[in-house]
Amino acid sequence: MITDPIADYLTRIRNAVAAKHRMVEVPASNLRKNITKILFEKGYILNYKFEDDVVQGKIKIALKYHPVTKLPAINDLERISRPGLRQYVNSNELPRVLNGLGVAILSTSKGVITDKEARKLGVGGEVICFVS
Repeated sequence: MITDPIADYLTRIRNAVAAKHRMVEVPASNLRKNITKILFEKGYILNYKFEDDVVQGKIKIALKYHPVTKLPAINDLERISRPGLRQYVNSNELPRVLNGLGVAILSTSKGVITDKEARKLGVGGEVICFVS
């Protein structure tokens, strides 16, 4: 049993990037699917596919690397809010990752969104992770 499924998701991606893998498979959940969609929209992953053939389902993620230098698009994945210490922020306290170059992913009343979208909507929420 996994006590923190989001930390497990981020760790699987982080380990696959460190090992220079092209693909990584993670168990699916609605929150993980939303985080995967954000990573794809912001250009951190190449592609993804949801497979719902088994009970829980899987997410297949194609990792993105630079074609010449082979450097990964994801440099850092950091879990912020965790089960033992939840991190909530107001709309006027939204974090900036690498002074706007990275992305903070938040769970809000408007769904799972980035810090920039939360600023536009004027909402706060739980800070799930930082991606840079």
